[in-house]
Amino acid sequence: MKVVALISGGKDSCYNMMQCVAAGHRIVALANLRPALTDELDSYMYQTVGHQAIDLYAEAMDLPLYRRTIQGTSLETGRNYSETKGDEVEDLYELLRQVKEKEAVEGVSVGAILSDYQRVRVENVCSRLSLQPLAYLWRRDQESLLSEMISSDLHAILIKVAAFGLDPEKHLGKPLSDMEPLLKQLSQKYGVHVCGEGGEYETFTLDCPLFKKKIVIDAAETVIHSADAFAPVGYLRFTKMHVENKDTLPGGGCPCQNAIDKMTEEVEYADQAQDKQQEFTSRRDLSYLLPSSSPRSSRGYQWISGINGLQSPVPGVQGQMSAAIIQLQNHLDINSWTMKDIVLVHLYVSSMEDFGEANAVYKKHFSFNPPARVCVQVPLPAGQLLQMDCLLHDWTEPPQECCFHQRQAMHVQSLSHWAPANIGPYSQTVRNMCGLGRLFPTRRHSSAVCQWSSGVCCVLRIPGMCPAESG
Repeated sequence: MKVVALISGGKDSCYNMMQCVAAGHRIVALANLRPALTDELDSYMYQTVGHQAIDLYAEAMDLPLYRRTIQGTSLETGRNYSETKGDEVEDLYELLRQVKEKEAVEGVSVGAILSDYQRVRVENVCSRLSLQPLAYLWRRDQESLLSEMISSDLHAILIKVAAFGLDPEKHLGKPLSDMEPLLKQLSQKYGVHVCGEGGEYETFTLDCPLFKKKIVIDAAETVIHSADAFAPVGYLRFTKMHVENKDTLPGGGCPCQNAIDKMTEEVEYADQAQDKQQEFTSRRDLSYLLPSSSPRSSRGYQWISGINGLQSPVPGVQGQMSAAIIQLQNHLDINSWTMKDIVLVHLYVSSMEDFGEANAVYKKHFSFNPPARVCVQVPLPAGQLLQMDCLLHDWTEPPQECCFHQRQAMHVQSLSHWAPANIGPYSQTVRNMCGLGRLFPTRRHSSAVCQWSSGVCCVLRIPGMCPAESG
């Protein structure tokens, strides 16, 4: 697909571009957000150090560059993000909206490795613009990833340091390849993130196989942001730079993992038993397929099984899905549950060819932080196109004083090598937390119990499997 690359100048955004190309995508434009009146913007979202040399990226890659000055600030800083006027994320929205209008891009290259804060906000913007985020570095092992970057002829230098063991006077301007042994040593001793995901350092890429020309820094000055005795913070301000021709033509590349292809391959079982589907001749034959509920567990979990749309007056899978949702909602109302209490859905379909139409109805009812979901093709009774089983959770008792109840959903929509992207209305996992918290803000809780409900977006076709019972 045609892709715009979000670039900061650092190694991560550059190497993710290389991964996009290795995966068969085409980089057609670059995009960057720059600070207004400072070198180092206090932002959770954007790297701004080294912004003076970003224009050279376009010349080095011979691609159009779209830039926008950051006008907003960090207003919505919670775990989730929704459109917020005046937030710095909206600057990203306006920038990508412009690029999409001009270049007709379909995807966005994002160099996120570990930050859920950044990923959630980029995915929010991409969802609103109908763009596919491509985050091939997401959740990669940082030590092996750093070695892979260096071995793939990505040449970057350190332009900011902010960690114990890193000294602005010694390490600024050093090639990443020279710093690799020290970074791994600091990781083993002090837990420093090898790729700088904790803000320990930032880089600027001078050359890589995608560049037609290389960037040369002629002059720079060191700025000490904090003269801390143990972990001083400093960065480079570029004052003179240029591009020059390379001795070799652009080429080479990087390894592109295909773990996702392996994980999402169709699974077939050796069981070739004939499907035995019962013929139904009247509505009375369907009575045993009405939904039923399991007893509620001591931890607040309960199953609703056998949800179907056989009572739908509208033929087809969309009619049955709409009827199934109504049936589910009625069952929830009777038992004082809500749709937000659903943490996991098992969706069974008689044919995966119907999945797209069924999903179009399903996603209207599950959007923000949806439950995890598993979709499986199974033999269902004649005339029945789908069935759902839903796992619900609610705390059986209200939290005691100083305690908390919390539900968190992980809905990663970016394409990556880490896990199948859930681009639809289903989370990879939902976590229910119960713990003892402090009376004042803190990053940690003294104790917590986590319960997980996980789902996958792969498709399984299981011939010969008996229809799921409603009990």
